[in-house]
Amino acid sequence: MPNPKRRHSQQRSAKRRTHYKAETVTLSKDSTTGEMHVRHRAHVSEGKLMYKGKVLVEKSPIN
Repeated sequence: MPNPKRRHSQQRSAKRRTHYKAETVTLSKDSTTGEMHVRHRAHVSEGKLMYKGKVLVEKSPIN
């Protein structure tokens, strides 16, 4: 496996990384509850875990 003969400078690696940026998350409005949430992720609404407008898990009271 080839290895570099000499060390790459910090400037060289910084130039390579210039295009790595943090992107803003896309928010959507839930059609059933009307709450804003991150797209393609399950979210908690009124104690229920929701995804695509459907209830995945309902939180039951602990006795």
